[in-house]
Amino acid sequence: MQRIGVHTSIAGGLPASVERARALGCSTFQIFSHNPRGWALAPRSREEIAAFRRLTAAFNLKPVVIHTSYLINLASADPVLRRKSMEMVVEELNIADSIGAQYVVLHTGSASGEDPREARKRAATSLAEVAAADGWRAGLLLENTAGERGDITSKIGDIADIVRRVPSGLIAGICLDTCHAFAAGYDIASQEGIAVLADDIRKHIGKRGLKLVHLNDSKGPLSSGLDRHEHIGNGRIGVEGFRRFLGHPFFSGLPLILETPKKKDEDDPRNLQVVRELLREMPSAH
Repeated sequence: MQRIGVHTSIAGGLPASVERARALGCSTFQIFSHNPRGWALAPRSREEIAAFRRLTAAFNLKPVVIHTSYLINLASADPVLRRKSMEMVVEELNIADSIGAQYVVLHTGSASGEDPREARKRAATSLAEVAAADGWRAGLLLENTAGERGDITSKIGDIADIVRRVPSGLIAGICLDTCHAFAAGYDIASQEGIAVLADDIRKHIGKRGLKLVHLNDSKGPLSSGLDRHEHIGNGRIGVEGFRRFLGHPFFSGLPLILETPKKKDEDDPRNLQVVRELLREMPSAH
């Protein structure tokens, strides 16, 4: 069974996020461990953590994924921000282990007008320092970005440039965001573009290094550098693009987590239904 889910809210406590995923029929899901636009981390009781772990096991939800704070910038030239970012990554990994999450998804940061190569070196140095601090059961996944100004990881080769500089054991692989890939110039609406992306991952990361897909349509056109997610089929990738992508052997079978817009209660169910219908069309579907 191909696992599919969404990002769920932790409002009301961690166990509530599991209940929300279950109500949507998810088999995997993603959360923020805290407010992603703040540095503060609220303590979680043993009872809350135990309930979260019990429910994820009972509902067979996996992988459980934490998305890190938006404030993290391991590539910053500001040593204070870089230090805070490293500390936050450590905390996110600690939380992941405590709640039994398999992966922590990370955007490494931006160059802020500086040489992207130097920024990637700083990000790699920061991650190497994190790796030296401890060991975790949860694996860190680096996510591709959309090619906005200052982005340093919009191409797969750029992510690989960081990965190869970090001691093994910390980074488990990558999380591929389809909206970001399209916005950064990978034309995954076409069979040829999907093949180019697959070849890039195979060459720089290896197929086994692709652990998770953030399945999002793109509001912006190809190569726009616009990080704006859209409902599945309503954006520039479109239903046919996702049919091709999900049917490509390189990407089939991977866990899928949707981060599509949530403005109405029916948004998540509708997007999930579109993807489930596409998956049922796949030759391997039973």
